[in-house]
Amino acid sequence: NWLFPVQAALNPNQIAIAIGERLLDKAPNDGLKARLATLKAAQTTMKEATEVAARVPYFCSGCPHNSSTKIPEGSRAYAGIGCHYMVQWMDRKTEGFTQMGGEGANWVGESHFSTRNHVFQNLGDGTYNHSGSLAIRAAIAAKVNITYKILFNDAVAMTGGQMHEGTLTPWKIASQIRAEGIERIALVSDEPDKYGPEAHWPPGVTFHHRSELMPVQKELAETPGVTAMIYDQTCAAEKRRRRKRGTYPDPDKRVIINELVCEGCGDCGVKSNCVSVQPLETEWGRKRRIDQSNCNKDFSCLDGFCPSFVTISGAKLKKAANLSKDAAIPVVADPVTPDLDDKAWACIVTGVGGTGVVTVGAIIGMAAHLEGRGCGMIDMAGLAQKGGAVYSHIRLAKTPEDIHAIRVEAGAADLILGCDLVVSGSKKVLGAMRRGETIAVVNTAEVASGEFTRKPDYQLPAERLKRSIRDAAGNGAGGASLVDFVDATAIAAKLFGNTLAANMFMLGYAWQRGAVPLSAASLEKAITLNGEAVPMNLAAFRWGRVAHTDIDAVRNVIAEAIPPTRAEEMETTLDDLIARRVRTLTNYQNAAYATRYHAGVKRIRALEERVLPGSTTLTEAVARFYHKLMAYKDEYEVARLYTHSAFMRQVNTQFEGDMKFTFHLAPPLLGRTHPGTGEPMKTTFGPWMMKAFKVLAAMKFLRGTAFDPFGRTEERRTERRLIEDYETLLEEISRTLTPGNHALAVQLVSIPEKIRGYGHVKDRHLVAAKAEEAALLARYRSGDGAPARLAAE
Repeated sequence: NWLFPVQAALNPNQIAIAIGERLLDKAPNDGLKARLATLKAAQTTMKEATEVAARVPYFCSGCPHNSSTKIPEGSRAYAGIGCHYMVQWMDRKTEGFTQMGGEGANWVGESHFSTRNHVFQNLGDGTYNHSGSLAIRAAIAAKVNITYKILFNDAVAMTGGQMHEGTLTPWKIASQIRAEGIERIALVSDEPDKYGPEAHWPPGVTFHHRSELMPVQKELAETPGVTAMIYDQTCAAEKRRRRKRGTYPDPDKRVIINELVCEGCGDCGVKSNCVSVQPLETEWGRKRRIDQSNCNKDFSCLDGFCPSFVTISGAKLKKAANLSKDAAIPVVADPVTPDLDDKAWACIVTGVGGTGVVTVGAIIGMAAHLEGRGCGMIDMAGLAQKGGAVYSHIRLAKTPEDIHAIRVEAGAADLILGCDLVVSGSKKVLGAMRRGETIAVVNTAEVASGEFTRKPDYQLPAERLKRSIRDAAGNGAGGASLVDFVDATAIAAKLFGNTLAANMFMLGYAWQRGAVPLSAASLEKAITLNGEAVPMNLAAFRWGRVAHTDIDAVRNVIAEAIPPTRAEEMETTLDDLIARRVRTLTNYQNAAYATRYHAGVKRIRALEERVLPGSTTLTEAVARFYHKLMAYKDEYEVARLYTHSAFMRQVNTQFEGDMKFTFHLAPPLLGRTHPGTGEPMKTTFGPWMMKAFKVLAAMKFLRGTAFDPFGRTEERRTERRLIEDYETLLEEISRTLTPGNHALAVQLVSIPEKIRGYGHVKDRHLVAAKAEEAALLARYRSGDGAPARLAAE
């Protein structure tokens, strides 16, 4: 019989309950019995808490494994110990793992019973150096068909980026495995030409750019015996660290996505697997943006087949004038804070790995030390440092002797400092809250998880998460709310041009709420001693205090300094929504084209008012998606959207400096294809392309005429046919709409939302969308199709 759980973490409550039950067996005690009942109730609450969403660890932005762990279609790979272990919960056919140093040993046994002839085995350079070379030796002795993908990222990345013992290099690895008996060795790198005369490679090693990854792997898989591919690309987290120290080159280049050109297809996320590609909700639907504070400049997102990507040299992240300076920060009165002389204090700081969550705990701990208080901390990180859930458990007391357990158990938290909404809504955190007493200050920024890279429509259940947190906290004295929600990330980005300031902003907000039992002077001194971005972090802490006192004042200061981007200007009424689209179609083609659109929408609006008075959902859907089809992004429109003032407004909102643009386009006349996939590839074009865009945009009058040089392509003919098909559908709905089939009609007219992207990407989405449309149309026609008479007819 198990006394304690053998899986996951062991918390103080579980130990206390086990001891308490045994004490009661020997000596009954009413006080102890009541205490046990309280502990058991807290454990039950934690166990039964509903997990609305989870933040699963993921590769960092720009991680080499985003590319290196891809394998050819139909292949299979094994994982091992290292960051690449996380590939198992991505759709990359990597199944199974083994202990450190046993990589490939499982295939030695399994190969005799499998119809598969070959597998790939991922092997990190740290593991190779530790004991993985022995596994390679075993595979050679067993004469199995296996390709070792030795992932050289120049650091023991999973455990903090330590340097390798013995100055390991790719050429040393190549020499060692050649000596063991591997004949076929390929080197793949993002910079295959970077090796100088100090690199002594064994004969026969071939060198390839990472764009050749698939054909190289296919060739290795077809080679009998043990083969090896050394994938050389520096760890993204190490790049960031070394750039801060000035020991690693920092390319003078940033990526921006033209939000008007972007179609929201998600191909850039699929190609890069990068969590810096984030969703952007706009008036024109969900688009993509680059999280500049998190981007590690891997640039693999540029492989997405889309003309919206631009690289900018000479660009510096823009900061609002004077907003981060002390003189601009209003002074607010100090709040009443908890007294550590009466009782110990417990806090859980939650957040996303890599955003400075652990630093918040360190600041609180140092401030407590400066005040002579007792402090204990446990950082629950592990793989969570790779974009997953991070928890810092913090205990403060009058003296160290007053702290008996550091982990904040069920029902014991005084403060939840939620730097991430998803992690703050996890069972571990909800169960730690004490209903009616725990204060929660939570950042509402919807930071998409790694799942978004593969699911372009993935939505965080933000409102459900907020409701779970409110329910767990309950209300305080007099019914006062114990939960504050604030979008600290958006405010930090505007104030400092850096979302990493959000956590210190949250700390300042929580302190001003009277939820942290330390002085502001101690916390600011701790921030200074930390030595990292001190002016920004001090200002963030102070602005957080101001935000709790008067959040509208902070928003007003931001609004005056930084105009809202086009994406933030969302239409609020149906009339505004339609009017904006009439204007854009007039600019897209001409007034007659816009009138065609407007007439169709007016007809549906009148119909819906007759059939289902008070409802506008059908009209709104038609207004959005009829426009989407009519404003298809051909060469003229892409050019117009680049020369439109909105693009430079978007750029100037984010960046400043002497900027030069490079455009990444795939003109059909060039016809370049990827050597591994056969898909079209993009070509880079310099700043002169803006002049070409102006010429091309002025030629939009040719669109759809016999003189249109682009109009004869299959893609353009399909886009024109989609408009005609949609108008035919609207005609049918005009004759058959009833209250009973209204909801189906809304789904039908919304199908164009799923037709996204450019070229072959759009073709793929179109096939899926048409299949869904056919199924919906069959249901619509088989239901109540009684005619609805239009007064206009």
